[in-house]
Amino acid sequence: QVQLVESGGGVVHTGGSLRLSCEYSGSFFSNAIMRWYRQAPGKQREVVAIILSSGSTNYPDSVKGRFTISRNNRENMVYLQMNGLKPEDTAVYYCNSMVTGRTYWGQGTQVTVSS
Repeated sequence: QVQLVESGGGVVHTGGSLRLSCEYSGSFFSNAIMRWYRQAPGKQREVVAIILSSGSTNYPDSVKGRFTISRNNRENMVYLQMNGLKPEDTAVYYCNSMVTGRTYWGQGTQVTVSS
């Protein structure tokens, strides 16, 4: 069983930065594919960053160059550094893990970017 707990959300002005954290409790973290998703009101949940067990990362064009995902395999942590935030980045951000054939979600953390 895996539990994910996000933290680090908040309210920032346009152009500001936030760093989200995701604490992974459970086994096989180093093998897990970790993703950050977000969901804005009235919109579908979308992936904003992925990091493989190898450390390889990928981002959609909407956040590329502004968001950076990283992981610490010794501390079972995943981070999302968000710079140059825009009002359209406002959403609930969720940590997601895919490991041993199962998918897990955190409870989400709110990010609000004011114009």
